[in-house]
Amino acid sequence: MLVLAGAGSLSTALAPPVAAVADEDPVDVVRRLTGKTAVESERVHLAMPPKFPTGYTVPLSLTVDTPMTAADHVRHVRIFAPLNPIVEVVNFHFAPGRSEARVSTRIRLAKPQFVLAVAEMNDGALLMAKTWVAVATDGCA
Repeated sequence: MLVLAGAGSLSTALAPPVAAVADEDPVDVVRRLTGKTAVESERVHLAMPPKFPTGYTVPLSLTVDTPMTAADHVRHVRIFAPLNPIVEVVNFHFAPGRSEARVSTRIRLAKPQFVLAVAEMNDGALLMAKTWVAVATDGCA
């Protein structure tokens, strides 16, 4: 019982920042969460349905236009859902010469919101794409 109480305290201490407010600018959300400024880029392609009946399993496809060479590659891509209880939904890591910067998965969304994909490139630049997704039911309950 004591171990469980200690684990609960630790998870509370390591809790992520609170969710964003509904009208917060996506660039400000990324700056608050990463400490860096992201730039919207046509190199990052985030595809999600604009309307989905449930927030439990919303499809997401992501690609980043890069040759994935030592000189030009994606280090990682973070997906943020600013109105979810846990803002950072997932973080994908890539290796130059060993992987394509392409992912398909499903994520949970608490409510209708902009979903943000932030790619950190090998030079440290943050490239961002955003898309609006309206879900009918809360997938984070």
